[in-house]
Amino acid sequence: MSVLVMGLSHHTAPLDLIERAALDAHGTRELSRTVAAGEYVHETVVLATCNRLEVYAAVSTFHGGVADVGSALADRIGVPLEDLTEHLYVHYADRAVQHLFEVACGLDSMAVGESQVLGQVRAALRRGQEDGTVGRTLDPLLQHSLRVGKRAHTETGLDHAGHSLVEAGLADVEQVVGPLEQARTLVVGAGAMSALAATTLQRMGATSVTIANRTAARAARLAEAVGGDWLTLEDADALADAVADADVVLSCTGAVGYVLTEALLREANRRRGGAPQLVLDLGLPRDVDPGAARLPGVRLVALRDLGERLAGTATGDGIEAARAIVAQEVDAYLAEQRAAEVTPTVVALRGFAREVVGAELDRLRQRLGDDLDPQTEAEVAQTVNRVVDKLLHTPTVQVKRLAATEPGGASYAAALRELFGLDISGVATVSDVLRSAPPAPATTREGDA
Repeated sequence: MSVLVMGLSHHTAPLDLIERAALDAHGTRELSRTVAAGEYVHETVVLATCNRLEVYAAVSTFHGGVADVGSALADRIGVPLEDLTEHLYVHYADRAVQHLFEVACGLDSMAVGESQVLGQVRAALRRGQEDGTVGRTLDPLLQHSLRVGKRAHTETGLDHAGHSLVEAGLADVEQVVGPLEQARTLVVGAGAMSALAATTLQRMGATSVTIANRTAARAARLAEAVGGDWLTLEDADALADAVADADVVLSCTGAVGYVLTEALLREANRRRGGAPQLVLDLGLPRDVDPGAARLPGVRLVALRDLGERLAGTATGDGIEAARAIVAQEVDAYLAEQRAAEVTPTVVALRGFAREVVGAELDRLRQRLGDDLDPQTEAEVAQTVNRVVDKLLHTPTVQVKRLAATEPGGASYAAALRELFGLDISGVATVSDVLRSAPPAPATTREGDA
């Protein structure tokens, strides 16, 4: 079974297509189930963030897997496959592992080095575990990717390599509305990105922060965390007042349709008398009607603008160190997998040896009968087993080492099977048993897109 990843991101597709591909939790699960039903797909997990949609699959053949995943993506996004193909990327086997590890570290993000994607990978794995679409191939792979991401952020300066989306969007705040300390700010939404926006505003010196969210409990919780006020989006009058009062508006809700319409912003602009206002739209699909950019005094910054602004800004030793960690971890993971692939052969070889020893001891007992006393029989059995263990020690150790370190190392295991006539069908290893056991429930809090 090999790993295939197919998807589209800000690297390969225009923002309007990524916007069409944006999926909520229900849509993500539906896509995963559709892919899992493919003829050549055995496991699958879907990673959907604000600037990417990726399907990871354990497939029996490359071309069959590509066909199954590609058609499922096209159907879910609602774009003909022939039109979607030019925006898709495909990674297979070793390269798929490397890509996942880079994604988990934030090396492939629009804001290079951001750590939110690590929570999104964790959430994708949790959904796959709950839905039963991940198994012995993808479950350990994604678990490993989480460890790689955590290691990269712990051991390197990756967190400081690039600006966050929020920081990039606020780069012009002083030029547009003056000192942030004196500005009134409004954060629309209370998910992970909105929480990041609120805490970033507070860290950068904002003293007036209001949270607007669909559910009151989450709005109140985030407002309390940053010492601000809150309101619900259902309270249209309160929302209109908050938008008109805010010098800086940041929105990221994940809702379908515009949360901040042009009419709402136009009325706010009228009430503000055209006073400057910075509106930062981090939503995908977009939260803010693009028509708001035409209003006098309004500076609208959307994800497309942030992508251009962040392009090429992330540099430094942190990124290089993180890439080195990814390279090390890819090698370690692949070596572990290659070693695991020869385990059934080693188990079968030792089982074959035990059968031979057992048969010969039975023959000895039959030939000597009562002349073979129990103590002598035990000594002979121990000696023969010790000889066999010593004879098998070097080849079994070497076949594992060669499989893990040499190109085409699995051929050594194949040679052993051929030489000794070993049948590994039905051989269960400890790894098989552990991987087939129900996954432990994840306890770490997930991040939202």
